[in-house]
Parts: sequence; C-alpha cells; structure tokens
Amino acid sequence: MDATVWRALGLTDEEYQRIEKIMGREPSPTELAMFSVEWSEHCGYPRSRELLATLPRKGKYPITVGGDAGGIELPGGLCVLFKIESHNHPSQVEPKQGAATGVGGILRDIFTMGARPIALLNSLRFGELTEPHSRFLLAGVVDGIQFYGNCVGVPTVGGEIVFADSYKGNCLVNVMCVGVVEGNAIMQAAASGPGNAVLYVGNSTGRDGIGGCSILASHEFGAEDEKRPTVQIGDPFSEKCLIEACLEAAATGAVVGMKDMGAAGLTCTTSEMAAAGGVGMDVDLALVPRREEGMLPWELMMSESQERMLLVVQKGREEEVAAIFRKWGLNAALIGRVTGDGILRIRDGAEAAAEVSAQALAQAPLYRPARQEAEWLAGLQQRDLSGLVPPKDWNQALLDLLSSPNIASKRWVFEQYDHMVQVNTVVLPGADAAVLRLKGRREGIAVCMDGNGRYCFLDPYVGAQVAVAEAARNVVCVGAEPAAITDGLNFGNPDKPDRYWQFARCVQGLADACRALEVPVVSGNVSFYNEAPDAAIYPTPIIGMGIRRCGETLLAGLQAGRRCHRPARRHEGRTRRQRIPEGRARAGGGPAPFH
Repeated sequence: MDATVWRALGLTDEEYQRIEKIMGREPSPTELAMFSVEWSEHCGYPRSRELLATLPRKGKYPITVGGDAGGIELPGGLCVLFKIESHNHPSQVEPKQGAATGVGGILRDIFTMGARPIALLNSLRFGELTEPHSRFLLAGVVDGIQFYGNCVGVPTVGGEIVFADSYKGNCLVNVMCVGVVEGNAIMQAAASGPGNAVLYVGNSTGRDGIGGCSILASHEFGAEDEKRPTVQIGDPFSEKCLIEACLEAAATGAVVGMKDMGAAGLTCTTSEMAAAGGVGMDVDLALVPRREEGMLPWELMMSESQERMLLVVQKGREEEVAAIFRKWGLNAALIGRVTGDGILRIRDGAEAAAEVSAQALAQAPLYRPARQEAEWLAGLQQRDLSGLVPPKDWNQALLDLLSSPNIASKRWVFEQYDHMVQVNTVVLPGADAAVLRLKGRREGIAVCMDGNGRYCFLDPYVGAQVAVAEAARNVVCVGAEPAAITDGLNFGNPDKPDRYWQFARCVQGLADACRALEVPVVSGNVSFYNEAPDAAIYPTPIIGMGIRRCGETLLAGLQAGRRCHRPARRHEGRTRRQRIPEGRARAGGGPAPFH
C-alpha cells in the first residue's frame, strides 16, 4: 500500500507496521481508516493515558463511573453525573456548527448512561477582541451554543469566557453537562451476550464529519488548511427526541449496553463496546440508514454524523426497543449481532470490509514523548518586577480594568442562553457557581467551570492547583461542598518537549491538589495540538466542579420557592453592565477510560 494513504489518515510509518503485524497481512482501506481514528489522540489517548492514570479516583464521598462519564452518589442512591468535552478545532474551522455539535456530543455522553441531562456549562477562550476574526469566532460559537442548548431544552447555567492573544489561532470551546440517574439504572457502554442484537438508532449517516474530531484533534492547524467539510452538522430537535427515546428504551430493561456515536462514529461504538465486554460483533453496513448514496464502507465507519447511538439489545426484544425509537421519529435498524470470539467483522452486504480483533483496535499504542522545560520560562519567572512604575491615576486604572473584556459583564453572552428551562435553576448565571434543585429531593447541587491559562503558562504545576482551588472556592461560596471534578485539558503539540512538559506538570499539579482536597477526578477530556503556525495556546486545564449538597440557607430558599441570586463577582457576569464596544458584532445577531 502506498505510504501516502496511511499518512493522509494521520498514521505514522511505525504505526502502519504495527497494524500489519497485528493483522498478519496488509490491512484493507476500511481497516486502515478504523485504526487511524481509534488510535488518534482524541479516541485512544496514546500520549496522555499513562499520566491520566496518576489522577486520584477516590475521595471523601462515593463516586460512580460508567462508560462515558462519572459522578457522585447522593444519599438515597441518586447519582449526579458530569463530564467536560472539547470541540476546539471544529469550532475554529466552523464556529457555529463546531460549538453546536460540541453541546450535542456532551449531552449524549450523559444520557448514554441512562441519565437525564439537567444543565450545561461552557468555558470559552478567544483571541483579543481587537481582532476581527476573534469577534467572528466569538459570535459564531455563542450562536451555536444558544442554538443547540435552547432548542434541545437543557439550560445553560454557567461558565466563563477569557480573551488572550495566545488563542487567536486556536480558540477553545469546552462544554460540560450534568445529569441525574438512579444508581441502579446506570447504563454501561459495553456489549455482552453472544446473539444479542446490535441496534443502530437516531439520525442517518452522511459524509459530514468524516475524520472530524478524531483527525482534527490530532494535528496542528496549517497555514492553508481548509477543513470545513470535516465539521459535523447538528440537529438539536432530533437530539431532544433521541434523549427521550434512549431513556424510555433504557427503562424497559432490554438494553444491555449503549454508546454515543461521537468521534469515530461506528468504529468507536462497535470496537469499544465489544472490547469493553470481551466479545466481538458482526455488523452489516448495508443495513445502516444513510443520507447519501454511494458511501463506501470506510466512509460509513469514519462518519461522525450527529445524533446517533449504538445499542446492544437482548435477543428477542429487538422490535420492542426499535418501536420506541420509531415512535419518536428516529431510525432504528438491526445491523448486526454480538459474537463470542472477540473479532469485529464489518461487512457491506456479502462483501467483507474489515475483520480485526476488537481489543487490538480499541487499545491504542502508548507513547512517552520527551519533556523539557522551556529555557525562556525560567528567565520569565526570575524577572525583576521591582522597577515597574505605578499608575499616575488609580481611578483611571480601575476603570481600565473594569472595561477589560476579561472582567466586564458577560450578560450580553449568557442572556442569550435559556437558563430557566426545566425550572431547576436556583442560583442563576453570574454568581460564583450555579445552583440547581433536584426534583423530589431536599438536596440541591452546585456546579462551576474554572481555569486560568496564563497562570499555567507561568507555572503549570501551581497553575493547575490554582484552577482546582478556584473551582472549590466558587462552589463553597454558594454554600456547597466540593465532592468531585471533571477536567478538560487543553494543550499544544505533545510531540514538542516544552509542550509535553507543560502537560505533565499540569497533571501532577491537578493530582496533588485533588488529593489535598480529597476530591476525585471522575471524568474528563484531553485536547492536544491546539496551536496555529505562529504559536501554541496557553496550557489551559479547565476544571468542572460538582458538589454533594447545598448549604442550609440555599435549601431553605429553595423550599420556600424563592429565586436566589447572589451578586455577581466573576467573569461570567458583574453587577455593572457594560455596553458592547462600537463595531463589535453582537453574538447571535447582527448583519459557538475516564477521559
């Protein structure tokens, strides 16, 4: 096979040779495409898996972990699940759809576990607003978030926005979802039971998103890259139906396992569910619902078309489950069966397209890139600041600070988000953390997202600890107790020693801070290669904090039916409203393993 083929898919020559050794032969085009997405940084975590294993998994309170998310268990058995996911590269390429499908993807990570999504948050990073393209990205990302979240009926209750020059070539769009489920109803993302049905449900498959998250997230942006066709297209109305259908199907007891067709689509769901259950699958692509004629097997396996799920259903109950999805206006197609030999067989009718060990496909190689502290960083940290001249006019200095986009009110953004749908939001956006009621219970929960890339740029170890501490302080300020975190780790190219050193130090700082606070990491995401030709982003770990319960003052207000709204003091909203500077497009209007 021509080397340009596997290199175009993001595989190295060494990886291709490894695949040939696993297969004992030359891989087919479909097999090669499947390995390329499963071994990508987005799916397989080959450069981060080893370090992520050092993060603490236990804390003061019981935690629960499933296939795609994790969370905490409240007294009485109710579990609160939460996870962060990134959609940085797609949002830089096509901001509205990139951000919208990021919201859709994180929702699916929650309801695939049988949990009902009750809240969304987001953490956004852009270049300075003096840059026209940064303003374009901001407007598009915010529009995508409000479009998808408002249509799907899940409130966006908090988050943060930061502007800095290091993000001008690579914006960051991290989204977080919170959901609730009874502990005995949690779904696992694993296949089991030879003979059980493999059911494809949701929207049809198209060519949009082929090599989207999996390939986009495994390379830097080139100066002349045009990757718009790799960005997925979202349909929030279908997602709303998919939420209800999946939860209804899970309640029947007929569903053995369920997984979202996110990054890597059918490749991800079939291989990872089979590998997790120690089984195989036999799948016929001719039965896959599709939007476009003439799609080849490798395209069907790589497509990241949105609002699709893969279910493993008890043999004999296929029609019972399929009828639920058809009732909600969604596809439900029996495309295969679970086998007991551990082999993933992909057919296109009578023609074989792929036959490979599910375990080998789902287990990406492990890499240990070189790490080295940048020489210029030591000089920056030792810089003498004693000669800095204080401002002549402190009043003007204060006004200048308040007018900074990083401090000024963000109401012009978050007021576009519906934060009251589902009527659970007690403390609204603009406070230290959002507080949500849990219907039918006396407890409330608080959630927030925090991070500071500039601190991590100056000292990755301390900066990561500061991010954890800030998140903990913010939930404490609304009367809550920190219980667990989810992280979104955004970094540059890990193959450059200084970038990987930043990542390693941040993970170490994160682990030490979590152990000190007895707060486990229950889920998360790693996003590498966040850099444009001129520079990398600041190393930016984002911390999503979840709590075990709210303080008595807030609970009393909740029980009395009062709307609690603390004075705003964070970047997501201030008590002082700021006019949008002249010439700035108003967002959304005018001519967005555990890991």
